Amino acid sequence: MTEGKLVLCATPIGNLKDITFRVIEALKEADIIAAEDTRNSVKLLNHFDIKTPMTSYHEYNKVEKGASLVREMLAGKTVALITDAGTPAISDPGEELVRQCIEAGVTVTSLPGPAACITALTMSGLATRRFCFEAFLPSERTDKKERRRVLEELSDETRTIIIYEAPHHLKKTLEDLGEVLGGSRRIAVIKELTKVHESRMNLTLESALAYFAENEPRGEYVLVIEGKPESEREEESRAKWEDLSIREHFEEYLKGGLERKEAMKAVAKDRGVAKNIIYKELLDD
Repeated sequence: MTEGKLVLCATPIGNLKDITFRVIEALKEADIIAAEDTRNSVKLLNHFDIKTPMTSYHEYNKVEKGASLVREMLAGKTVALITDAGTPAISDPGEELVRQCIEAGVTVTSLPGPAACITALTMSGLATRRFCFEAFLPSERTDKKERRRVLEELSDETRTIIIYEAPHHLKKTLEDLGEVLGGSRRIAVIKELTKVHESRMNLTLESALAYFAENEPRGEYVLVIEGKPESEREEESRAKWEDLSIREHFEEYLKGGLERKEAMKAVAKDRGVAKNIIYKELLDD
């Protein structure tokens, strides 16, 4: 019996020309296409004359339907997974199907293509070497505590931050980010990626709030936010130790398990002074 497999197929996030030849071929050759919203995906399939039968796979049936699809693959079927737009399993229920396939020993392969988070990052003008992707923040209405926890974590994040947001939540999200990260933090506000009305605005959180106070948000947004600058981290680190003597500061590191030499180095770094100054102070103390 031919071995079945799961093929993750990235589909366009706006412009249909962004689909790859390989994805079109995979969708045509698959036995089943599992789609997040079949009503939406049928337009894509019709455009490329793809006749493969579709089945619905989404957030509310991902566990049970995932198990059903795994059985099909174990029986030799090839399942192509598509999301409404972009790469399956990125902020998407496809994550669950991939997990089930791996646990069952089913082959999983991913065909590269569009992803809104990467597309936005590359055109943001902000640092791209290191970044974190938060997708949509937890809802203020249904999970306020978790939203606050995530925002607090981001307050000390040095990597570039990528967040998705819907137009009706954009103002509140910008307000919360400004409160936690500070109004001077740089942000690229990007909307309608690859579509006719694609746009990017490079602002600060403060100026972004001012802009959307006067202009109603429209379209789907990706927010690319500067990580905490190193200079800001250093200032906070120095401020943290200002109320402690050098001896107290040193002992905090010893309590944390550092050897004496490493603890002196850490104190010197925190305070922005040479290590021999710390050594002398500790001897004289």
